[in-house]
Amino acid sequence: MKDPEEHQVKSRRPLPKPTERRRRCRRRSQCKPEKLQETELHPQLPSSATSKSLMFHQRPGYGQLGTKCLVKANHFLADISVSDLSHYNVKITPEVTSRKTSKAIVAELVRVHRNTDLATRLPVYDGGRNLYTAGLLPFTYKEFNVTLSEDDDATSGTRERKFKVVIKFATHVSMHQLRDLLSGKQVDNPQEALTVFDIVLRELAAQSYVSIGRFLYSPDVRKPQQLGGGLESWRGFYQSIRPTQMGLSLNIDMSSMAFIEPLPVIDFVAQILGKDVHSKPLSDADRVKIKKALRGVKVEVTHRGNFRRKYRISGLTSQPTRELIFPLDEQMNMKSVVDYFQEMYGFTIKYSHLPCLQVGSQRKVNYLPMEACKIVEGQRYTKGLNEKQITSLLKFSCQRPREQEADILQTMQQNNYDNNPYAKEFGISIDNKLASVEARVLPPPWLKYHDTGREKEYLPQVGQWNMMNKKVINGSTVRYWACINFSRSLQESAARGFCQQLVQMCQISGMEFSQDPVIPIYSARPDQVKKALNYVHSAAMDKLCGKELELLIAILPDNNGSLYGDLKRICETDLGLISQCCLTKHVFKINRQYLANVALKINVKMGGRNTVLLDALSWRIPLVSDIPTIIFGADVTHPESGEDSCPSIAAVVASQDWPEVTKYAGLVCAQPHREELIQDLFRSWKDPQRGVTYGGMIRELLLSFKKATGQKPLRIIFYRDGVSEGQFYQVLLYELDAIRKACASLEPSYQPPVTFVVVQKRHHTRLFANNHDDRNSTDKSGNILPGTVVDSKICHPSEFDFYLCSHAGIQGTSRPAHYHVLWDENNFTADEIQSLTNNLCYTYARCTRSVSVVPPAYYAHLAAYRARFYMEPDVVEISKLRGTRSKEGPVRPLPALKEKVKNVMFYC
Repeated sequence: MKDPEEHQVKSRRPLPKPTERRRRCRRRSQCKPEKLQETELHPQLPSSATSKSLMFHQRPGYGQLGTKCLVKANHFLADISVSDLSHYNVKITPEVTSRKTSKAIVAELVRVHRNTDLATRLPVYDGGRNLYTAGLLPFTYKEFNVTLSEDDDATSGTRERKFKVVIKFATHVSMHQLRDLLSGKQVDNPQEALTVFDIVLRELAAQSYVSIGRFLYSPDVRKPQQLGGGLESWRGFYQSIRPTQMGLSLNIDMSSMAFIEPLPVIDFVAQILGKDVHSKPLSDADRVKIKKALRGVKVEVTHRGNFRRKYRISGLTSQPTRELIFPLDEQMNMKSVVDYFQEMYGFTIKYSHLPCLQVGSQRKVNYLPMEACKIVEGQRYTKGLNEKQITSLLKFSCQRPREQEADILQTMQQNNYDNNPYAKEFGISIDNKLASVEARVLPPPWLKYHDTGREKEYLPQVGQWNMMNKKVINGSTVRYWACINFSRSLQESAARGFCQQLVQMCQISGMEFSQDPVIPIYSARPDQVKKALNYVHSAAMDKLCGKELELLIAILPDNNGSLYGDLKRICETDLGLISQCCLTKHVFKINRQYLANVALKINVKMGGRNTVLLDALSWRIPLVSDIPTIIFGADVTHPESGEDSCPSIAAVVASQDWPEVTKYAGLVCAQPHREELIQDLFRSWKDPQRGVTYGGMIRELLLSFKKATGQKPLRIIFYRDGVSEGQFYQVLLYELDAIRKACASLEPSYQPPVTFVVVQKRHHTRLFANNHDDRNSTDKSGNILPGTVVDSKICHPSEFDFYLCSHAGIQGTSRPAHYHVLWDENNFTADEIQSLTNNLCYTYARCTRSVSVVPPAYYAHLAAYRARFYMEPDVVEISKLRGTRSKEGPVRPLPALKEKVKNVMFYC
């Protein structure tokens, strides 16, 4: 029997009840608050539809609001004349694990047989099992014998390896679906055809660049820049074929990546340790550090003239080279490494106090002296960068819009697609001009501040403003506060002076703030954080006769290691205490702008509001002001590459005020490593006493909205950050279903209409001013104006997406946010969702700037980042040591947030 609620998931129209409700409640005065009570869940929860029955929301039309203008985008029109693509399976025997070797084998096959057995076809090969041709080959199955020449260790010459390659017809790759999509019809994404064209356009460049996914890097694009620690940054570009309204488009963007510097291994080791290693032996700590840095790195030998065999490092010897001996033959005649290299190669080992590199397998370990090895060029660095390296990499990659545009055009010129034999074979021609796109600059919203300030209402100019002559609209009250000084270089008098100025700024901003702390400023050592927090918390409670401390100001050293994270974890999950951290450098050099920003953060952490959209207070925001509306933001952050078993962290925030939609409560949870679907949106379990019980982040936030506003949300807007295009179906199916179940768990018939919007920042579309010299069309940084929105030409042929640059640039080239409305039961017009999203960007609590991503998504990201600190230090270390890639086994839950903390914007 079909689930009676199933149409609610499959239908792209709003549900009947909420739609009727929306017509009735277009004006607030007509809408009565409804009760939201916890009831037993209807036995039949709304079930997921299958992905085939779920179609993404179609574009309802184009936006008209704003001042029209022209911008350029880094998209180049691609024309495809081929009508017949064929897919063949490739099997190489003996099996080859290296894609590079596989590609070399197939390249040799094509070189030898192209004009005969392949009938002059020029195929492309992905390095795995797939080979594609334009048209058919003259066979459906054929075996080839291929001989590959490579370096031979034994003879110091070359040796020949023989392979059998079987090519077998698999299928025709349909172009029909792609043409339907480009004509605006609603069809599934023709991923295979797009993949073929991506491979075709990458084939030639990959022969002279280092290819990493869709990125191509070379030390010849721009001179590599040293990052320190044996690393350097390479310049390169991103390249991808995308279906757009103007047809197929080639998206080209500049990129920078950290690579391991091709140094002699001894020089690399010296950089890693930051000291000379030519004379003194290494300590155990040094050896551990080097082993970690070198494991998996490819080196080539330098002690054999032109013969440069390559090896991958598997470890490091625990003994120095001078002590190493190994069996020379099966009779176990032993030989020292020093003697072996002298006798065999005439190579004298100078630095025998250093350990040897271990290369090869565990069964047959080879020893190589460090001084006889050099790091192979072109190896991407996959571990985490330190702060200094990140700063250097950003400096290297940061470009003004005019320079970035010039580099993109130069890359197009160098790639010379017109003369690319693979592009010609597959009938691809690429326009060499940036796409010219119609855009609109949306007007900024009026902001409301407190009536006691000189400026009660304000219209921001070019995405930024300040707090001069303004007071926060709802100032919080701080009666009981304390300060801990963890900085040894800061005198108590300086800390006291800073606190007085901060208190004064909070008062000027419109907060009620007690002049003096509950107890005198307490100085503590950074390694005594728990002891210090417990002392200050209990001393304050004693002084206040049991009343709780409301705010802790903490002064931290500029380089504080784990202190910040430890402090936040203890305050938010153990003591239930709101904290504000300040670095010593800001205390020494007190800046009024800095104090004003800290005051804004303290106000929202303590439950206040900084500003509100004037339209929200006058009930004029379409599809928000008419009926109680809750706006969610959600994000999942994953551990850094190299941390293979740390859990991922999911965060969900939701607005707790209506009609203002400015305060957001946040919840966090740990989930399996690299899991993108948010597992804890809704859950049910059997309780021995209470029977079936319901919980989860959506349910809890709906209940707290009802508690805060006295009304239940009659509309849901859900901004979801961090989802790649390949995960759209999966995330929408799972998370929309969880939202439905969370609502139904409160009342069986409670199904408010949902709008589900994915927010993407990790895309490669860049927008440039049509004329860089026209000061009226750019901000101070040379970027397009804040509020610039594009929903045509470079956007999806039929689905509801748009690019919005809501912020003013600071340095480099601004990256617009890409919003994709996957599901919309509220029937937003393009203008309504675009202006709502843009206007919300002016309500971000931490600064007086319009931000680049809609605040609920931004807050969810901050909350998820904060929750990383909640993992106990020992858990993180165990995860790092274990280093297994596994989603199996239970994830240790994060410690719960204290009630006092989770209802305010603690993550700001």
